[in-house]
Order: sequence, then structure tokens, then C-alpha cells
Amino acid sequence: MTWVNVLIQGVMLGGVYALLACGLSLMFGVMRIINLAHGDIAVVGAYLVWETSTKWGISPFLTILIALPLMMALGYLLQITLLSRSLRGGQLVPLLTTFGLAVVIQNLLQQLFSPDVHSIAPQTGSIATAAWHLTGQVSIPVIGLISLALAVAVLGGLQLVLRTTRFGREMRATAEDPDTAALMGVNAGAVYARATAIAVATATLAGAIFAIRSTFGPTSGSTQLIFAFEAVVIGGLGSLWGTLWGGIVLGVAQAIGGHIDPQYAVLAGNLVFLVVLASPRGRAIAAEVAR
Repeated sequence: MTWVNVLIQGVMLGGVYALLACGLSLMFGVMRIINLAHGDIAVVGAYLVWETSTKWGISPFLTILIALPLMMALGYLLQITLLSRSLRGGQLVPLLTTFGLAVVIQNLLQQLFSPDVHSIAPQTGSIATAAWHLTGQVSIPVIGLISLALAVAVLGGLQLVLRTTRFGREMRATAEDPDTAALMGVNAGAVYARATAIAVATATLAGAIFAIRSTFGPTSGSTQLIFAFEAVVIGGLGSLWGTLWGGIVLGVAQAIGGHIDPQYAVLAGNLVFLVVLASPRGRAIAAEVAR
């Protein structure tokens, strides 16, 4: 039963990684941008939820609903003011721009909140530690199940939007060939801005869930970016359902490694990532990124 619990914990952790990787996958699929500030944006969302719930004395789950539209507007503004200009500078400029943005965010967070770590868990009551006991030895953490359900809902919802709505068709057309899409009357700039807004909102949601499960600090974004990128690569760049499976594979690998030895948790996930990267599929992904 111990290994069953390990697998359950891994799947639940994978839901967090999939949720975090969703926006990263969306931005690459639409704009071919690897957003190096994605993890730090998630941490900004975590700080926003923590600060709001602490000062106002309300549930973090309610403050998430407040934070999402605010961060979505911030993402839209980020695209039309910063990323849109960098897109015109070639492939390397967006990478450098988002790297610089990550550095700025980390330093601002340290100045505003100090280097100390925080957690939203104390404001959530028993939800952060509650679990459903299926048998005497097998249990499912409530917050883990919430994380997985949110990941499935968000990724499934985005997939449905991309397949069935006009905005989704415009996004797919712009991702395929922005010049041809523009000739058909599609405003590529508006599509990019809305895609970035969605990506930032999903990162905020993932950051808040991560902050409930664990502690976070101003520099936590770098580690979360690595996990999100690994989930995207394992699942396949630009594939939303692949991102979900990639996150679950990464989470299960880390859970198994951590069960063997706590020091092996991150190592096990990195080894799975390297195996995928060394495979023919991984080489194809690397070629797509280089392109």
C-alpha cells in the first residue's frame, strides 16, 4: 500500500506541474516564445493571494478569484507593451526579454517581501492537510485532488476553446502562419495579447495552489520554471493534453525518487526529462525549439 500512496502523491503533484506548464505550453504554441519569467509570474500570483488573504482576513480560495482577473489584465498589458516589441527583434530577443523580466520580478519581490519564505496553508484551514482515507493505508490528499481537477478543467477547457470557438480558430491560424492569418482579417497582436493573458492567469492559479501545498519565496520561480519546462517537453511542445501527461509523469518520477531517498526526488524527475530529451522525440522537440 505504501507504493500506492507514492503513486497517488505523484499524480497529484503532477497536476500542479501540468497547471503550471499550461501557460508555458500555450505561449510557445501560439507565439513560439519560451517565457523564462513564467515561474516568477506564478510566484507573483502566490504573493498576491497571500498578501490579500493575510491583510483582508478572507479565504485564499476567494482571493484567487480576485487575483485571476488582475493578473490576466497584467498579462495583456505585458504583451502589448513589452513582448510585442521583442517579437519583432528575432528569436533571441524574446528569450532575453523574459529573462530580464524574471530578474526584475525576483528583485522586486525581495525588496517588497524580504527573502523570507511564506505559505498560504495557514489561511486555508484544514484543506491543506486534509485527506480522504480509502482504506486504512491508502489516502488521497484533498488539495492534491483539487490541483489535479483544476489541471484537467483548465487544460480541457482550453482545448475545447481552441477546437470549437472563433477565438480558438484564430489562435490556431495565427500559430500556424501569422502573416496568412493577418491577410484573412485576424489581428495577430490581439490574439497574442489574449493568449498571454490566459497564460499569466493559469500561472497565477498554479502559483496559488503551489503556495498552499508548500512554502515559497522570491526566488522560487526559477525552480518552478524548470519543472514546468520539463513537463512541457515530456508531454510534447504545444500539446495541452500532452502537458497534463507530462506533468503527471514528472510528478510520479519525483514521488518515486523521493520515496527511495528524499535527495533523489528532483534527480529522478530530471533523469526522466533527460531520457525523453535524448530520444528521437526529444531531438524533434529540440529542433522545433531551435526553429
